[in-house]
Amino acid sequence: MTLLPVQAFAQSSAEPITSTPHAPAQPQPKSPNARIQTPVSPPARDPMAPLPPAEGAAPALEVLPPPMWQVSDAQDLLAYIIGIGAEGLDPADYDPAGLNRAIRGGDPMTISKTATDLFNRVSSDLAFGHVRGDDRQGWFVVDKDLDDARQRQLLDYALATHSIRTAFQGLLPTHSQYGFLRAALAATDKSDTAKINRIRLNMDRWRWLPRDLGNKYVIVNVPAFYATLVENGVTRWKQRAIAGSIKTPTPQLTAMATGVILNPWWEVPTSINKEVAGKAGFVSVKGKDGKVQRWRQPPGPTNALGQMKFVMYNPYNIYLHDTNARSRFNGQVRALSHGCIRTQNIHDLAAELGSDDGGEWTREHIDEVLATEKTVEAKFVKPVPVYIVYFSSAALNDGTIIDYKDLYGRDAKVIAALLDKKPAAPVKAKATQTAAK
Repeated sequence: MTLLPVQAFAQSSAEPITSTPHAPAQPQPKSPNARIQTPVSPPARDPMAPLPPAEGAAPALEVLPPPMWQVSDAQDLLAYIIGIGAEGLDPADYDPAGLNRAIRGGDPMTISKTATDLFNRVSSDLAFGHVRGDDRQGWFVVDKDLDDARQRQLLDYALATHSIRTAFQGLLPTHSQYGFLRAALAATDKSDTAKINRIRLNMDRWRWLPRDLGNKYVIVNVPAFYATLVENGVTRWKQRAIAGSIKTPTPQLTAMATGVILNPWWEVPTSINKEVAGKAGFVSVKGKDGKVQRWRQPPGPTNALGQMKFVMYNPYNIYLHDTNARSRFNGQVRALSHGCIRTQNIHDLAAELGSDDGGEWTREHIDEVLATEKTVEAKFVKPVPVYIVYFSSAALNDGTIIDYKDLYGRDAKVIAALLDKKPAAPVKAKATQTAAK
């Protein structure tokens, strides 16, 4: 297989989503052809490394008093807050005036309490984004980058080494796209509020994801209609995708893909049972009382899942799969499914992953099994994370912004939350999406 260097998250409006992780960019003079570099010095040790597990039952978290701050560290925190607009966040959300008053007042306890509270607020927003809960609009990715214990560990480290800025920089997304958006934000005319808010919105969406997506992963950007396999910052495979329609939007989620089902049955979701009930090519499943409980579609040329589907458990029943209507990949706006991701040339993706790490599922082996028309599970040697995301803007390395259609009308609501025009709602764990093709 040929490894292609990634130039950016998107190369044109028709060729979005290339993904490459590296540290976020710092402000630099704009150069049309220059890549963004990231001169971030790592700490002497990683303050975000997992803490050693406690033996037995987990003890209740001890509420620690705020550590004592030196005035110089508090001033460094104030300087970072004043400049946090470079990260697409609003300095006013972190009360720089209050911190400045505490510093000028000179009382060590007041300085320490005020600075600790603001350090925690800043670090939380850098790690998780400013928009939370239901305001994220269909977001179901769990991010474990920071918890109370790690946050305190990070603070203690920053104060011991007088490295407030370095501690914060270590929380930002490592993906190059975040750096490109950051540079585009710096280069945008400050009077262009709409463009600035759209860039800020998508920078926050990157913070919603885990900081490190992994050495190898599949990422699907719904508004761009592309699925991409990335390994070690290089695009290995990229093809068109079809996502959920306006009526059945695809949620944003992550799942571990463990393999593919060859010649799959399609288990029709109850939400669309009426669409297929009694139609030729569908088989009913009856209960003990003889009543039809659900419908299935056997493998074959008319199967809605095509010849394969990914095994990637998630409570929303969303997965990547083939299709029996491949001509639909030719459309520009491909919001056509019941929520799942129909993926062009998915056979090649399955072979890429199935043959990795010495796996037996080469393209030849897959084709042999498909020809038998038997339903078989082809397992990957190692599971691969799949991220289904919703980025409505991408940036090139020269600061050019590529905008995609906001298919599901999510942007305005998220921007309102980012601008604190309404209170954020708590996260709800219940499922709100069921889809099958």
